[in-house]
Amino acid sequence: MSIKIRQPAVAGLFYSSQKETLQREVAMYLENSPSLDDIQTIFGLVAPHAGYMYSGGVAARAYRQIVDREYEVVVVISPSHRVYFEEVSVYHGKAYSTPLGEIPVDTELAQAIAGEDSRLIYSGIGHDIDEHALEVQLPFLQHTLEDFKLIPIVMGDQNDENVQALSDALAKHLKGRKALIVASSDLSHYYSYDKAVLLDGVVVEDINNFDDKKLAHDLKNGVCEMCGGGPVLATMKACRALGASKSKVILYRNSGDVTGDRSQVVGYLAALFYS
Repeated sequence: MSIKIRQPAVAGLFYSSQKETLQREVAMYLENSPSLDDIQTIFGLVAPHAGYMYSGGVAARAYRQIVDREYEVVVVISPSHRVYFEEVSVYHGKAYSTPLGEIPVDTELAQAIAGEDSRLIYSGIGHDIDEHALEVQLPFLQHTLEDFKLIPIVMGDQNDENVQALSDALAKHLKGRKALIVASSDLSHYYSYDKAVLLDGVVVEDINNFDDKKLAHDLKNGVCEMCGGGPVLATMKACRALGASKSKVILYRNSGDVTGDRSQVVGYLAALFYS
């Protein structure tokens, strides 16, 4: 039986394919990000998934907060950009690879999570293609954490039922573990700078209020936009069940802040769920 290792699909496109260059790049972003005080336990975070030149600084703000913390398992939840499928796909392979090395998958835990509901499948669908949203989170995790295992999850349909099934499974199987949940999401796409700030401000407010019900309502009714709304909602619900009592957006920017082109921008934020 062959051992399935998911190879990097967007190295050289979204981030450097050279190990040393990538290490320097991630280190630079982290060094330029301040660390926050008065945070006891971080249960989850939200980070963007654009190319590092656009959103690396925002992602680093979130990942800077887990430096010197220990997690035995990290769950990364991303949307599916390349293929539609009805379920939530928990990766069935042995590892994910980046230019910084391989991250082993906790296969026993992955199977347990996938076995909780028929909406969750133990599969390679959504993973075995050029999906970038999960992959781009990994070099930051590899740089900030030492020994950890990975649970890679790609959401096909981000409907309410899938969000609830995933959050329930995570809350059940991560209880009592040193676990971190990462939601991969960008915000609004290709609006003018001012329109994007207005739309994205709704997301910022809902997350700051730790109000997943209002965020779900606002997304469903077009009051705001997130390509990874499902991953964020599942993360919020699971983190609350695991003990998070606070939620905070620690940085918001959009691509116009980086490139100077404000005609059509993409929004990014970094957020924490903590106690």
